[in-house]
Amino acid sequence: MTDHLAFRVGDVLSLACQFTGTRVVDLKWDSLLLRWPWWRPDPDSEFFHWNGIVGLGIDARTHAWDEEELFRTEPPPEHLSPGGPCRVGIPPTVVHVTAVGHFDPPPETGWLPRPHLAVAVLPRGRSYREVPADSHVNGTGYEIHPGDGTPFTFDLLFRPYAFLHPGDEVADAAGRAWRFDGPWDWYAFDGTRTSEGPAWPLALLTRGGTPRTPEHARAVAGATVTGSHQETLRRWSRLTEAAPTPLGTIVPRLQ
Repeated sequence: MTDHLAFRVGDVLSLACQFTGTRVVDLKWDSLLLRWPWWRPDPDSEFFHWNGIVGLGIDARTHAWDEEELFRTEPPPEHLSPGGPCRVGIPPTVVHVTAVGHFDPPPETGWLPRPHLAVAVLPRGRSYREVPADSHVNGTGYEIHPGDGTPFTFDLLFRPYAFLHPGDEVADAAGRAWRFDGPWDWYAFDGTRTSEGPAWPLALLTRGGTPRTPEHARAVAGATVTGSHQETLRRWSRLTEAAPTPLGTIVPRLQ
């Protein structure tokens, strides 16, 4: 997956960033301040005046990396001092997508390139809404901006319900009609709340607000001949070592 392709909530990715040389600016109690090698100040920014520095989250007691921090340095923070050289990047790391936002026009950030896309991710072992209140990341996860000049690479490991599109309407094996807005975001048209999800196999009713084509209907039916909603969740959890968002909990979209 390259940075121009669509991301979806629930995607399981292998994320990496090429390590690049830079220098340490300072070491604070909860952050390592680095001269950021991939952005440049935005001379047209009216509200933000970026100084070229980015802080990476570290543990205040040990100076080891914060659990949600994705970036790493070579050498690690405990062996660095202000003014010294290092390299910064992300080793291949399994993450899952918790929120996606698109910006048109891109917002002012103080640096260039201005972001057109924001993707919030959590590393393996971390679940949505389990981020500590005092963490340096927000409640959806660690926000990155594919296409902002940072040399990210992405490999899609698993996309739950890859055969459905957001907004698809389906009928399940129990005769209930559902709208699919994402793997953790299902709406039952009869209003019944359930944690079980739709019963497979599924029959596609509409796509994009129009009746489904025979080709699309066959693809959905064929993908759900075997397996179940619960098996999909179990596979996702094995890859992420995390708990999926309960049905009925709307995952926020980044604004």
